[in-house]
Amino acid sequence: MIEVLRIKNLALIDDLELEFGQGLNVLTGETGAGKSFIVSAVNFLTGEKMHPDLVRAGCEKAVVEALFVLDGQDLILRRELAAGTGRSRIYIGDGLASREALAALRPKLLLHASQHGQQRLLQPAFQAALLDGFLADDQPLAEKNRLLRELADIAGQIRALDAKAASLEEKRQFLEFQHAEISKVAPLPGEEDELIGRRAALAESRKASEALARALDTLEQSPKVLDTLADLHRELLHAGELFPDFTADAEAVAAFRHHLKDVAVRLRRKPTKAPGDDAEAIEKRLFELAQLRRKLRKSLAEIVDLGAEIEANLNFLDACALDRMRLAREEAERAEALAAALLALGRVRREAATRLSASLEEILRSLGFSKDVKVIFDFVPAEVYAPVAAELPALAEDRARILWRPNPGQPPQPLDKIASGGELSRFLLALMSLSAEPGGPTLIFDEIDAGIGGLTLGSVGAYVKKLSETSQILLITHWPQLASLADRHFQVVKTVEDGQTSTRCLRLSGPDIAGELSRMAGGGATGQEMARRLLSGGA
Repeated sequence: MIEVLRIKNLALIDDLELEFGQGLNVLTGETGAGKSFIVSAVNFLTGEKMHPDLVRAGCEKAVVEALFVLDGQDLILRRELAAGTGRSRIYIGDGLASREALAALRPKLLLHASQHGQQRLLQPAFQAALLDGFLADDQPLAEKNRLLRELADIAGQIRALDAKAASLEEKRQFLEFQHAEISKVAPLPGEEDELIGRRAALAESRKASEALARALDTLEQSPKVLDTLADLHRELLHAGELFPDFTADAEAVAAFRHHLKDVAVRLRRKPTKAPGDDAEAIEKRLFELAQLRRKLRKSLAEIVDLGAEIEANLNFLDACALDRMRLAREEAERAEALAAALLALGRVRREAATRLSASLEEILRSLGFSKDVKVIFDFVPAEVYAPVAAELPALAEDRARILWRPNPGQPPQPLDKIASGGELSRFLLALMSLSAEPGGPTLIFDEIDAGIGGLTLGSVGAYVKKLSETSQILLITHWPQLASLADRHFQVVKTVEDGQTSTRCLRLSGPDIAGELSRMAGGGATGQEMARRLLSGGA
């Protein structure tokens, strides 16, 4: 249940705090006073979207927060709406939360019935989903949904497989041509750069070999350097006999001559080129790669990737039939399981329909309908899955729609054919009451009494009051007959102060309640008399 609701800077609401109690909480007020904004605030707080235009003019954000009691524990929800961006922030307890977390929490907090709900009640899809909420065993429904998800995934894979195969089959000849051209050359990743590097290294090796050859020629060709140094050594020895200082020079020349002789030996042994290099093979390979690049108009790296992609696509085409057969088998297995689940679901839906029809008829009689009122769930086959690859017929489920007969002597007809606004209001009230649980979600009735009056209004009021004994109810109404049943009565009013219009919500007591009931009854002596009779328990 909601204990406290606070709204700030929303539409005409400046700062509003309401303390709701157990039982029946009624909100009344003139049309346009802002009652709907209070309900909109509660819906926004529990997950619905809200347009940023509803942030009060001149304010940065609107804030809605509430204290709920859930399973005996306090739960605080807060949600903010930024005027500039339209983005909202959600807080559950002290922490930020997602809309998904709030959506999962909402069914435990609120059940909301409104005139919009009446229109949804006329939709076949809503009627079918409605019955599923009353299944005694929801396992077949869960199994059906699981199998449909798996089948949807398998069907998606089959369609994607077929689409890709069809696209590649159109290009198969071209792909095979490209694959053959690439396979003939069989380029490797980084091969061209490696070959260019090897060619450059070979050129440097050749230059070095030529330099060594020239050095050897210098030593061995005429005039021979070694012979010249021998002559120089001999003459310096002769000079040293007379001038001892030249003896050391003679020895240095001799040492240098011996060193050059060692150099000559090593020059003769030096290879003329780097081992394992083949300039002709390198050039031939580079030419092949260049031709392939020109033919395919791609870089070598792109060609290597293209080759891998083409090979994968050709392998895919070769394996496509096997993959499709595998998926067809999986689809057939799931489809057979789904057929069994649909049969089981049909049985539990019919059982639920029998129970729900009886419960609804009993409540509708207490809401002023004829004792002969009948609610019938008519089951119509509706296709749920058509196999894509498996050779099986389409699968259908028995989907419920609501027929009813409000008066004797009439054939059952769909709700949208014969139900008036007042009848829909009472029908929705009956459904809500069946969904309510003692101590469960708060029930919000937003002008659900539209289109009814007279004795029917009394029946509705008595039923709502009885329902409020086990469930907290927030009721927005324009009828004094319903407002007089409130455990807490709030009046929504519009005020103007300093040129600013604001919505206020006052909790009424004593004479103020009588005054509001009188206003709702038309005012004057007639209104006062009706208010007096309602408060005294009169008709």
